[in-house]
Amino acid sequence: MNDSTVARVAALRTAPVHDLKRMWRDFFGQDAPPFNRRFLEARLAYRIQELALGGLKRETIKRLERLGDQLDGGKAAVRSRRVDGRPVAGTRLMREWNGNTHEVVVGIDYYEYQGRRYASLSSVAKVITGTNWNGWRFFGFMSARGLS
Repeated sequence: MNDSTVARVAALRTAPVHDLKRMWRDFFGQDAPPFNRRFLEARLAYRIQELALGGLKRETIKRLERLGDQLDGGKAAVRSRRVDGRPVAGTRLMREWNGNTHEVVVGIDYYEYQGRRYASLSSVAKVITGTNWNGWRFFGFMSARGLS
């Protein structure tokens, strides 16, 4: 790795968060996800190195895919969920209700709806409907353990 790449990665530690988010837009062509600073630094550091040194070798990618298939039977839906059955942070849940589309972004330990954080999907469902709902069912899950 050359000195320039090392310096760019090291500079991430002291860069203001708004600079990290701008870099994310530059590298990935979209706004940064609502994750913490450490996540942004780690992913940006990987991307800087990937661009400078190249990505994973094709053989490595194929090996990782085979290992993934062994773990989940090749089911993409299984890969998109955490071990505890909850959606992976960054997942966007969409629900049509009374003619309006509602979007919730899954965080690590929260759900974000219209710029506010909620501890549960049921809390979000209540805000949307005005009544008590099982949030998992409202957003199309059979239960907190898996998709319907």
